[in-house]
Amino acid sequence: MKSSAVLINKEDNVATATKDLSAGEKLLVQADDSTFEVEVKEPVIFGHKFALSDISRGGHIIKYGEVIGVATTDISRYGHVHVHNVDSIRGTFTDRKEGQP
Repeated sequence: MKSSAVLINKEDNVATATKDLSAGEKLLVQADDSTFEVEVKEPVIFGHKFALSDISRGGHIIKYGEVIGVATTDISRYGHVHVHNVDSIRGTFTDRKEGQP
């Protein structure tokens, strides 16, 4: 089985799909020099994320070893993670310095 997702940093609680995934699909996640198998619960589009553990509403979404967002609802392990259930904390209006577009 070829890997179909990547774990970018060992501290991350999400992995990123490297192809479109179907609900119930079993796949390998590439993590550094190792892989592990998961079964996604929902469809996940190429480039989108899925949770590697349960994430409670208000919990941090961690990618690149950094907090990139906050869950707006409970997200189950191997569930789809994207703008429908995450508020981004990167690139928001409050991140801009005064006078910058």
